[in-house]
Amino acid sequence: METYCLIISGGDYAPLGDDTPAPGLIIACDKGYLYADRLNIRPDLIIGDFDSAPVPCGDIPVMRVPCRKDDTDTMLAVKFALNKGYRDLTIACAFGGRLDHTLANLQAGAFAAERGGRARLAGSDTEAFISGSGSISLRRRPGWSLSLFSLSDQCTGVSISGTNYDCGNISLTNRFPLGISNSWRDDEAVISLNSGIILIVLSKLKDNEHI
Repeated sequence: METYCLIISGGDYAPLGDDTPAPGLIIACDKGYLYADRLNIRPDLIIGDFDSAPVPCGDIPVMRVPCRKDDTDTMLAVKFALNKGYRDLTIACAFGGRLDHTLANLQAGAFAAERGGRARLAGSDTEAFISGSGSISLRRRPGWSLSLFSLSDQCTGVSISGTNYDCGNISLTNRFPLGISNSWRDDEAVISLNSGIILIVLSKLKDNEHI
């Protein structure tokens, strides 16, 4: 398995799964270092302007950046990981809190995908995958929905198999929610595309909620 970079963002706290493989690089963003402590994870680097947490003390390297900047702390972490050669990124604690921060994390994932990477964003009841051309396989999750969105102007050659709404060689745009609220039919769903940047969102259904 290719080594990946784990980035701990500053959204709502969410535990990692017990089967999470060991990353090659761990970066905590701003108050993400407090989440890392709760997760019993030692980051290799802490990046932030620390507008939402005290400046950390200790022997972990800290990249302190000004509050007035173009990049979010998570985007800086994504750029750092890409510059180190990582193309498989997981952004933990990526959802919740402010909507603009959530959207910024999605755009950071799109930034990685545009440069040949792939990003997984994880939260407590939401998980998202962002990638460019190619395919991705997702194991069946009872009680979860599966939705597709185009983060680029258009995704072409989109095919879905193993779901209740399979399709082949369709196009998705970022202006119409054609791919929302699908679900698994088989043990595995396979999504592929020829061009564009796709966002795959897995959402845990609430009690008595149905697709």
